[in-house]
Amino acid sequence: MAKLVGVTLSERVSAGLVVDHKLTGPLRYFPESHEDEYALVEMPTEEIVRTLRDEVLAAAGDEKDLSAVGVGLPGLIKNGVVEEAPNLPQLKGARIAELLTAALLEQGVSAPVSLVNDADGFAAGIAAAHGKLDSLIRVWTIGIGIGYGRYPFAEGTWEGGHTVVTMDEKERFCGCGGRGHVEGIMGHRAMRLRFLDMEPEEVFEAAKAGDARCLDFKRLWHKALAAATANSIHMTGPGKFYLAGFNVRFLDMAMLKDYMQQMVKMSPLQSYSFEIVADNPEIRVIGAAVCAELAASR
Repeated sequence: MAKLVGVTLSERVSAGLVVDHKLTGPLRYFPESHEDEYALVEMPTEEIVRTLRDEVLAAAGDEKDLSAVGVGLPGLIKNGVVEEAPNLPQLKGARIAELLTAALLEQGVSAPVSLVNDADGFAAGIAAAHGKLDSLIRVWTIGIGIGYGRYPFAEGTWEGGHTVVTMDEKERFCGCGGRGHVEGIMGHRAMRLRFLDMEPEEVFEAAKAGDARCLDFKRLWHKALAAATANSIHMTGPGKFYLAGFNVRFLDMAMLKDYMQQMVKMSPLQSYSFEIVADNPEIRVIGAAVCAELAASR
């Protein structure tokens, strides 16, 4: 039975030992306190690699014969290299898989390391949790930014959070600097930049009360998600889309479905659905491990 370690890297590091696609023992976190969870932004690449090594070793415990190690992190990932990482810019260009493999080998652990986009890892975790490892899984993570996860692995970039959903020249709030991106409308950071006088929570509350500006934005927010989802359907077919992240609280499912019906008109493509799922680190860690297991078998 394969023994794997899954690791995710976002605001902080989460790691755990995974056997038979289930966690064995508790998750480990670094930093341990939520108050320090943005410390990784200031951490040099070499120190991040050492931290990943230490968390993998601690999660594995006495188990040295690991089948694979999977690391999920936000950004554009290709062949074990972080090609772009807006949220952790110091990692751009870093060969994390190669560096972590060498760091583990120095400690007597010889295991292939696989690097995956964190949203793709989350999609794999959802597949494992729902017993659907033979199915296409797509997930939108709606938080500080917008993530698009896809399982199983397929060659491509899959930066769905940067899907262009409008040609409005004023839509320049995406963190990458691009115009008209879904993240530039729906992302928490982008919403705060748009409404300098209101927090996102206040915007959606005001929309409920009938404030015209906020209600228009609520509609735009749902149109953006519908447009990005419709693009995915028109490219890769219908099916279930999972929705997760701390800002799914703003979702009006009836409004989203109404816009979807306006955008997806071909009857063979209308067999789609949505399901809100909890975004928890356990699922992400399992997903990173599942991706590593599949990568090792290819």
